[in-house]
Amino acid sequence: MKTKWLDRRVAAPGPFLCLVLSQAECDAAMKACRQPSTPYLSTPRADATTHLLCNDKGESVAIVALGNTSGRSSIEIAGLLVHEAVHVWQEHCANIGERRCGSEQEAYGIQGIAQTLLEEYARRIA
Repeated sequence: MKTKWLDRRVAAPGPFLCLVLSQAECDAAMKACRQPSTPYLSTPRADATTHLLCNDKGESVAIVALGNTSGRSSIEIAGLLVHEAVHVWQEHCANIGERRCGSEQEAYGIQGIAQTLLEEYARRIA
């Protein structure tokens, strides 16, 4: 299984970003980063999790894991992905030493990451 790394244009040189929808996809993404496998979701009750790590080149990676979405509305799914986009943005800011970025910069950054995740989710379920 090949991991699809998503566009990082908004937060470049931010974390490499991917969306995984299963344990097998999570395992493949971790293997691509030469990291040991990890539980797909952080806890059995988690609906989504962002795994923040470094690949073998020391580059930041964000693997966004989305749990079972059956029975969830598109608004709930969007909310989960926006929540995880905030974690990706926070990691990007930490990596570049930014402690107090501008509110507009933050809003655009989170919007771009969330939109990238939402587009990938829509592509995957189509």
